[in-house]
Amino acid sequence: MDRNPSIGNYGLVSDCQTAALVGRDGSVDWYCPPRFDAPSVFARLLDERGGHWSIRPVGDFESERAYLEGGMVLRTEFRADGGRVALTDALALEEGARGHAIGQRSPHVLLRRVEGLGGEVELEVEFVPRLEYGLTEPLLRASEDGTRIVARAGPTELHRFVGCPLKAARTEARARFVLRAGEHVDFALVYRRAGGEIGEPLAPQVGAALDNAREGWASWSGMHRGYEGPYAREVHRSALVLQALTYVPSGGIVAAPTTSLPAVLGGEDNWDYRYAWLRDLSLVLRALWVAACPDEAEWFFCWIDRAGGGCPSGQLQIMYGVEGERDLTEHFLH
Repeated sequence: MDRNPSIGNYGLVSDCQTAALVGRDGSVDWYCPPRFDAPSVFARLLDERGGHWSIRPVGDFESERAYLEGGMVLRTEFRADGGRVALTDALALEEGARGHAIGQRSPHVLLRRVEGLGGEVELEVEFVPRLEYGLTEPLLRASEDGTRIVARAGPTELHRFVGCPLKAARTEARARFVLRAGEHVDFALVYRRAGGEIGEPLAPQVGAALDNAREGWASWSGMHRGYEGPYAREVHRSALVLQALTYVPSGGIVAAPTTSLPAVLGGEDNWDYRYAWLRDLSLVLRALWVAACPDEAEWFFCWIDRAGGGCPSGQLQIMYGVEGERDLTEHFLH
């Protein structure tokens, strides 16, 4: 895959607090836990130094992908010389969260499962976290059996659980394994703030967590099917994307899950769109009403009211943080 791919080559997964972008080649090239505007864990979308987590067949392959019906769980099917495998990606939701409750208390776990569909395929895994937009290389420590890796640097702690042994160097880990029809291997990446919780996190039950994410998104989608006009399928999918871009704890909606992408390659207008931009508000509110999401539209309007506070209209900012923050100091990435 071209390592300067179009943004359209990526699929979006979300837990309604942050998002990850997954390429057609099975590489997570963008992920900023625990909220949309947090420093990155993977940012190869911007730069080869930014870090990534890829799971893909060894050698040549073709891929196609789709979202599981009614949600934001992404399934990519790879066709290689020896057979076929499917990779399922999602960000975990709180267990049992349904409807408007999804995203309120997301656990910040990136879930990945690869399944053998036919024949046998050799796969390779590369886990190369680079924190704060590539500025920091975390130190990786692996368990004796290689199925658990902890990456630590500064305030960030990542716990990676894998269903196959990985060989960890100081700052990255790799593995190869063969998957046959009917087999599957699970992976999970748990984000924690260093020192924020006592003890080690338990290994997630990836299959159950993927089912919970699928059911959670399907329940939200099922509540917002009132629109039956032209292009109903596209309208329903657009509503899901707006929900995926919503920071549910506050109701703020970001313009995009990414930062520093120029409108034209090599251009200079590299703004951070992981904030709520006022210029988009009227379009977002109208879209939510059209898509039969009146509750979300009301919550977003209330968020706008809180963010503005008592400021006269002439003193409103062009954008605010996802919780209404006004201090959005600009930083330059190198």
